[in-house]
Amino acid sequence: MKNVKNLLLTALSTLMVLGGLMSCNGKTEMTLQAQTQGGVVEGYEDAGLKVFLGVPFAAAPVGDLRWKAPQPVVPWDGVRETKKFGPDPMQTDIYGDMQFRGDGRSEDCLYLNIWTPAKYTDEGLPVLIYFNGGGLMAGSGSEYRYDGGAIAREGVIGITANYREGIFGYFAHPELTAESPYKGSGNYGFLDQVAAIQWVKDNIAAFGGDPARITIAGESAGSFSVSLLMCSPLSKGNLAGAIGSSGAELYPTQAQTQEKADRDGKALLESKGVMSLAEARSLDADSLQALFPPRSMKSVVIDGYFMTQTADEVFENGQQAQVPLLAGWNSQESSPMSTFRGLEPTLENYKKILSARFGDMTDEIFEAYGLLTDDDLFSQKGLNLASDLFTGYPTWKWCDYHSRTDNAVYRYKYMHPRPKPSDKMGDQVAGLAGGVRPKTEADRKEEAQKRKMPQGATHSSDIEYAMGNLKTNVFYEWTEEDYAISRIFLSYYANFCKTGNPNGEGLPVWTAMNGQDIAPVMQIDVETKEVADETLENAYRTLEKFYMSQKNK
Repeated sequence: MKNVKNLLLTALSTLMVLGGLMSCNGKTEMTLQAQTQGGVVEGYEDAGLKVFLGVPFAAAPVGDLRWKAPQPVVPWDGVRETKKFGPDPMQTDIYGDMQFRGDGRSEDCLYLNIWTPAKYTDEGLPVLIYFNGGGLMAGSGSEYRYDGGAIAREGVIGITANYREGIFGYFAHPELTAESPYKGSGNYGFLDQVAAIQWVKDNIAAFGGDPARITIAGESAGSFSVSLLMCSPLSKGNLAGAIGSSGAELYPTQAQTQEKADRDGKALLESKGVMSLAEARSLDADSLQALFPPRSMKSVVIDGYFMTQTADEVFENGQQAQVPLLAGWNSQESSPMSTFRGLEPTLENYKKILSARFGDMTDEIFEAYGLLTDDDLFSQKGLNLASDLFTGYPTWKWCDYHSRTDNAVYRYKYMHPRPKPSDKMGDQVAGLAGGVRPKTEADRKEEAQKRKMPQGATHSSDIEYAMGNLKTNVFYEWTEEDYAISRIFLSYYANFCKTGNPNGEGLPVWTAMNGQDIAPVMQIDVETKEVADETLENAYRTLEKFYMSQKNK
């Protein structure tokens, strides 16, 4: 009798969700319950938005599912409350300033979060899925800076989605490859992203969204992911647009062969005395994390499934997703000061350091960037080269590749430094994730230097502006100037999600590249404007000449 009663309650809940509350105009009202393929979820209302947190988009990748492609959600009976963030992915505090809202950390982490402004289920709203940065080693969709509420208030459904990181997400091994139906291993975090996109396509109509209008976005490792998702045969057909911030998985980053990834994975296990896959799977998540702490993860594996060829090959052949692209990078992604390590910060020493990389082209590259004197090193010219060697060049090349197609490419450079720290900063310094970290001796030495680099927009500092989340970061004294920049940046993002074009009323006009050799770049700053910089374009072509010479060896 009890089972019959439960079945009747489940059926009634489903009918209520599917039928909804009919308004006088015949539309189906969007309620706080939505029917997904796994079952009914119930969220909450927040200032006119309906919010669903911790929605599972795949089965928990635990036990025998550790190091396997994500599997479908296990259906549930009744109504599942989705009013708090699910667990964050397993990780250590390598970026101690990340600010999470997740329910602890767990291997069971494949959850996404939805902020929808829909009043009716048939509104067909555009959708943005944001994938977090963190070097594929850390981060979560629960971080404040990625919150989807602000863009939802612009008429776009905002979504963040977790994916496996570190040893849990990017580990290859010959036994894993052998047991896999596609005979590959190592790309599990990327496959989680594919699964999240597919779940959104299959379910977003219940939240008022249009499954044909999905734009994906990401910063740093998330941006690298977006460039790959544009290439993967598993995801590229599900995209309507792509946004990348500070990074792309293009040369000089090199994809691994499956054979090399398998060898490296086997050697990694054995270096810790773990001699088999079964033994590795028998370890609980905390023990596995402790044994294999986060490290700089290798690049994507050509596994014949997620990736069948390198991203460079895909873009060179024009086989990527044929969608609009909005991408850019920041004015201070890195600094020459990070390379000297005790040496006097002079142009001569900088050349000596980089000659190990550039060889005979060192002088040509320095001249292309206008680095001719010590004073040039301590200018935006010095920041340009250091930034481009980190994320600027691959992001530029991503735009360059994609602009050769008939698709619109909108390129930006984010220029605005963060404002002065608030009292909450204390005797700490800004971290890469928008929070703060303890001040080190190296920080104090840099502060004591008489000659300092100009201040620009550091790596990741654009996120709160672009996603409209300045108020969530209490470590800075945001000014009206900052909020004005954020309104412009967020409007560009929202318009792009809606139409594939960032332009809109009251915004500085942004021209697509359209294959131009000296293409305009939207410089986002206090005065947001387009700039066509022939000198900087020549610098990128010079770097391209160097990288192509290395690639072809």
